Parts: sequence; C-alpha cells; structure tokens
Amino acid sequence: MLRLAKTALIMVAGAVGLSSPALAQGTLGKIKERGHILCGASPGVAGFGMPDNQGNWSGIDIDICRALAAAIFNDPSKTRFVPLSSKDRLTALQSGEIDVLPRTTTWTLSRDAGQGLNFTAVNYYDGQGFQVRKDANLKSIKELDGASICTVQGTTNELNLADYFRSHGLKYNIVTFQEIDDTVKAYEGGRCDALTTDMSQLVSYRLKMANPDEHTLLPEVISKEPLGPYVRQGDDQWFDIVRWTVFALLNAEELGVTQANVDDMVRSENPEVRRLLGAEGKFGEGLGLTTDWVARIVRHVGNYGESFERNLGSKSRIGLPRGLNNLWSQGGIHFAPPIR
Repeated sequence: MLRLAKTALIMVAGAVGLSSPALAQGTLGKIKERGHILCGASPGVAGFGMPDNQGNWSGIDIDICRALAAAIFNDPSKTRFVPLSSKDRLTALQSGEIDVLPRTTTWTLSRDAGQGLNFTAVNYYDGQGFQVRKDANLKSIKELDGASICTVQGTTNELNLADYFRSHGLKYNIVTFQEIDDTVKAYEGGRCDALTTDMSQLVSYRLKMANPDEHTLLPEVISKEPLGPYVRQGDDQWFDIVRWTVFALLNAEELGVTQANVDDMVRSENPEVRRLLGAEGKFGEGLGLTTDWVARIVRHVGNYGESFERNLGSKSRIGLPRGLNNLWSQGGIHFAPPIR
C-alpha cells in the first residue's frame, strides 16, 4: 500500500511538472541546516559590495544578504560572501554555489527566462554612462566615433554599447576585461579613450583613481539598468523571502520605521505598521519565517533609506543623490506592495 501511495505521489508530481529537486529540501531548509547564507558578491564595487582591509563587507547589496540573515536567524552576521566576476556570477547561482545573487546584476528577459533564474525585486535603479578624461574636451557620446572603449566582459554594458553605437552609426574599438578593477586600471592607464559601465559604478570607481578630478562623466545615459537579487527557479518559498525582504526595507522607510525607533514602533496603533512589524497578523508564517521578521531586519540593518544613505548617499564617500531611488511619495519610483 505504501509503495502504491509513493508511486501515485511521483505520478502526480510528474503530471504537475515538479522535478525531483522541487520535492527535495528547499533553499530555506538548507540555509538553516548550514547555519548561514551563501551570498554572491562583487569583487569590489564601493557602495554596493566591497570588503575592507580586515575582510568586513559593506554595501547596499551586502545589506540585502544581512537583512535575509536577520529575518531567518535574527543574526545579520550569519552570511558568507562569495566574490564573483561578472562572467561567473550567474553560473555560480545556477550551480548552487550560492543561495542568492544581489550583485549589481541587471534584470533582463534572457536572464529571467531561459537560464533557470528568477529576478526578485529592484533594489537600485541605474543606467549606463561614459567616463572620459577632461582634457579630451568631449561633450557627448557621439564624439566617441572611432574611439577605444573599456568595459567589462559578459555584462549588459557590453551589449548596450554595441546597440547604441550601431543604432547611431558610430564605430568603436572595444577593450574588455573579466573584472571591473582591471577595466578601470586599463582606462586610467590610457589603454582606451572612455570607460563605460553603470553610472553608480563610474562615480564609485572615480574616487579610487589617482587623480579623480581629471575625469568627467558625459551627460547621456544610454540604458535602463534595474538592479537587484536573483535566485534559482524552482523554489517559490525562497523567491518570496528574498523578494519580500527587499519590499520590507522599502515599506519600513515609507512607514517611518527606523533602526532607532523600531522597538517603539512595535507598539504603534497604525495598522500598517503593526502588520509590518508582526504585532498584528501572522504574515511571516506564510514565508516560513517568524511574525517579527521585518522588525528583525530593521533592528539589525535599518530601512532602505538608511541603507542607501550609509552606503551610497550623504553619509558615504560616494555622495549619490537618491534620484529615481527615492520612494514614489518623494519623487522617485521605488514602490513596494503592502504587507496585509
């Protein structure tokens, strides 16, 4: 009888399209058993993900991983960061080397459908730009006709560059490298006339150059680069946890819940705040988490605005304005669904 029941279960699973991995232990269970999250990270992009001389990581992408660890373990330190090149990052996630990839990776159709991956939610809206030397006196990308341009191999930046120059009838010579550090060094050393990548990275990397004031950004932005964490397909629970962790950071900012006041806000009479922090309802249980999962996140990491200002904004060396990354109510386009 047991054998027949097992056979029937397998037949039903096959009928609904479930593979054996879908019936196996999910990502959340594996993370709890292991005791930490394996998080894909950049080899070093200031403001997004970079270790210091003691190996301590920081950045807005790093905060996503710490927020996940806070939600699951109530301990943001239960993370392990795996530095990955642009070329290797997706393969590492596909193969199971990491659990989540919040590594300045653009949301595109080909990545979201066809590579066994799912994009979860945008944590930074960016766009591709160009950096040149001031003494070249260039005012527009169109003046780069025939120029040599440095960019990173295996990125949307490489594809956007080809599209833009082709559509505008411009010629160029591409110089590519696997790592952004090597790409920047090549540009700084004079191997190319311009450097192209996401605008936020251009600003970040200019700070590391020997003479930052000798370089400038051209005014055009040639692409849309919505960045955020990816997960493997086939695990809806883990997809929801990662996606709603990003949403929780945004909702916390919109509702005024901060690292400093979260313990007081738990006693708020505002029903939205009460649902967010687990004082009302059991919304965390639907994710396989505790009812106070968002309170844990904010207590350890802060809300989205706090993370932005600490890593990229006014409290950082980079000093980027919020711009599109402001909340929808503050002139930006960040918008998170409600917890209810």
